[in-house]
Amino acid sequence: MSVIVDHTLLPALKQYGAFDIGACFNCGNCTAGCPLSKDDTTFPRKIIRYAQVGMRDSLLSSKELWTCYACGECSETCPRQAEPSEFMAAARRYAIGSYDRTGLARTMYTRPVLGTMIAVFLAAFFAIFMAAGHAIPSGGSLDLFAFVPEDLIHTIGIVVMVLVALAGVAGLVTMARQVGRSEGVGWRTVFGSRAAVGRSIRALWESIGVESLGQRRYREDCDADKATVPLYRRRWLLHALTMWGFLGLLAATILDYGLALVGIKATGTPVPIWYPVRLLGTIAGLMLVYGASMLIVERYRKASRSVAHSAPADWTLLALLWITGVTGFTLELALYLPQAPAWGYWVFLFHVAVAMELVLLAPFMKLAHVIYRPVALFFYALGRAPDQPDLQGGTR
Repeated sequence: MSVIVDHTLLPALKQYGAFDIGACFNCGNCTAGCPLSKDDTTFPRKIIRYAQVGMRDSLLSSKELWTCYACGECSETCPRQAEPSEFMAAARRYAIGSYDRTGLARTMYTRPVLGTMIAVFLAAFFAIFMAAGHAIPSGGSLDLFAFVPEDLIHTIGIVVMVLVALAGVAGLVTMARQVGRSEGVGWRTVFGSRAAVGRSIRALWESIGVESLGQRRYREDCDADKATVPLYRRRWLLHALTMWGFLGLLAATILDYGLALVGIKATGTPVPIWYPVRLLGTIAGLMLVYGASMLIVERYRKASRSVAHSAPADWTLLALLWITGVTGFTLELALYLPQAPAWGYWVFLFHVAVAMELVLLAPFMKLAHVIYRPVALFFYALGRAPDQPDLQGGTR
């Protein structure tokens, strides 16, 4: 079988943050030290070799690229300081940029100044567009939707969600086709028979329920500091809380809008803390703020090998997540104060603008892991032979 060699691959990966991967001489120390290599004795050096020899298609169609949790063990043992852990992170950024047809992801990752300007512009655009022609209401309570009409926010939200869905599905289809072709997995493999559907359902549960949401391998195999770091600072927990918080807030927002559509509760109406949607949003917000805050502190301190290097896009995402969570809680405080503060309207405008921007940029930033990693893990779970280890570390 012929292989197309792309001589521009290695320079392109360096644009996405890959370290001096050319220094790697394939000694295998990274594989020996990787806690995930028990399932693949060529991981991660196989991925590194793809980059060195210009096998772009093999790199982009590799499901193993997404199984890495960047624990940094491989970089600790590398005798040439080639930083294989950072290479894997850069390769995932490159993959996100390659799956994206718009070119926005590539800009966000390879042109950080322009990417930051785009992020600021989007937030400013949403804020100015929503506030244009509206004055702050006078009165004793915060009437947020008299300042920015509820229908306007819902319409913009729907447009943003549609754009995100289109971009996400396009990237997901591109990735799934490449990985599926590489793995020899087609529609018949997934849906061709009752047995195939059963295997697919089990693989879906392992990839989404056990691994993506449950963080099983992250907790058990890739938590290198669990003997020395307290639970509240563990990387897997901070990662999980941030992800659960974001998804929980997204779910609460959608549920709140759904309840408004059926006339059960008007959007933004003050309700007790135990009201289900508000309780979900409060718990999810606490998760998001704590997880994002701790991740920012850990990256700033370079507390472990896994966060020794940070791309500008990493900081942008964490900043957006943190701002969304903190302004949400500040807004909630303003709503329940005895005297309505005028600054509550500006916090509301800022919160909605940043939240819209965060969702809109999700397929083009690191948050895209939320869709790409589960798909790769699905192929990983689906392709295992019955006598190979499963995601829980047992056997079938």
